[in-house]
Amino acid sequence: MFQQLTPITKNIIILNVIVFVLAYLFPQMLGNFAAFFPTSPYFKSWQIITHMFMHGGFMHIAFNMLTLASFGPVLERFLGDKKFLILYFISGLGAFVLFNLWELFQLYQDAKPMIAEGYAFSDILYGNFGEIPRNLEESAMSVAEILKTPMVGASGAIFGVIAAFSVLYPNAEMFIMFIPFPIKAKVLFPIAIVVSLFLGISGSGGNIAHFAHIGGALVGFLLVKYWGRNRYRIN
Repeated sequence: MFQQLTPITKNIIILNVIVFVLAYLFPQMLGNFAAFFPTSPYFKSWQIITHMFMHGGFMHIAFNMLTLASFGPVLERFLGDKKFLILYFISGLGAFVLFNLWELFQLYQDAKPMIAEGYAFSDILYGNFGEIPRNLEESAMSVAEILKTPMVGASGAIFGVIAAFSVLYPNAEMFIMFIPFPIKAKVLFPIAIVVSLFLGISGSGGNIAHFAHIGGALVGFLLVKYWGRNRYRIN
């Protein structure tokens, strides 16, 4: 498989591995390069890009890079290196945006008891609520958890790649773990999105950023559709 890697895909994988090793050697990198909520005191503007190269563990990066190695070369050959690079990073940005819109909704829900007691939501967003009375401690802790918990990983960008692949090769047959028969991309990928949506809304998906996956997939889908409609006008 790795002998067939195309240049952009190969370089993205190499860069991810290098950053993973550096972050293992220097754990403080997490606080600087993972993506925090935009109003968090830990947020830095470059995190909207750098979070795509940070991972939470060996299995996390291994799964992401194997998936990219499987789908990336096919898409890179079809789109060309420039459009593939645009697709990858714009999908990653879409993941960041949708994930944080969902976090904003969650933060507002968690902050309702504080708002009812007269705290300004604009202050809560930045964690500026000072000393909290005992009856609001749970609300404040939930808000603080959102502000201090970062998002990491290339999954959003990779979901954009998979979405684009599913649009361009809808009848390609793919295997998925624990299912002993192939499923066409046009069937499997929508199922994956519905499952991600359910797990994201229900909160039963653990620490996985399901809305980041959906955001990346949505951008990848829309971008490749746009390029398809304008393929005779855009060089």
